Amino acid sequence: MNILVIYGHPDPESFSQSLADAYADAAAEGGGKVRRLQLHQLDFNPNLRFGYRKRTELEPDLLRAQEDLSWADHLVWVYPVWWGSVPALLKGFLDRVFLPGFAFTKRENSLWWDKNFTGKTSRIICTMDQPPWFYRLRYGRPSTRAMREVTLQFIGVKRVRTTAIGPVRLSQAAWREEWLAKIRELGRRGK
Repeated sequence: MNILVIYGHPDPESFSQSLADAYADAAAEGGGKVRRLQLHQLDFNPNLRFGYRKRTELEPDLLRAQEDLSWADHLVWVYPVWWGSVPALLKGFLDRVFLPGFAFTKRENSLWWDKNFTGKTSRIICTMDQPPWFYRLRYGRPSTRAMREVTLQFIGVKRVRTTAIGPVRLSQAAWREEWLAKIRELGRRGK
């Protein structure tokens, strides 16, 4: 299986980076073909300056990212939940890369579209500073729902699984190690 791990946190020293590395390393050990996208290392303007009215040319790093996204069978998104959403870096990446003609194709004279990512699966691994049960019950998991339903399912990714981890801010080393072990197991199984 071709697995692309997309790291959407701007800080390469965060716990999220450890989770992304744990998944990617274990997936490779389990026989998966793994590529990584470290969004903080890419050189691109995250602003979709003209919306969809006028095309902004993609930077070379975004063209390579599109190649990686097309290559992958399984997309793994690792990011923190900030203000009930994804980090601006990840949002800008989605805006710039998941364009009409690439991730989906608008049908002429129709409100409908063709989904260009059918057949792919995905895993969301998100961290937060609150218990995931509270995030779900109190807020309805807005970042997860936006990624799963409004983004990934919109472009054709049918099976999207989520692993929510929190609260991270006051966590102890042993707790983090337990989560790293769980994420390694997911990676080993390519789930």
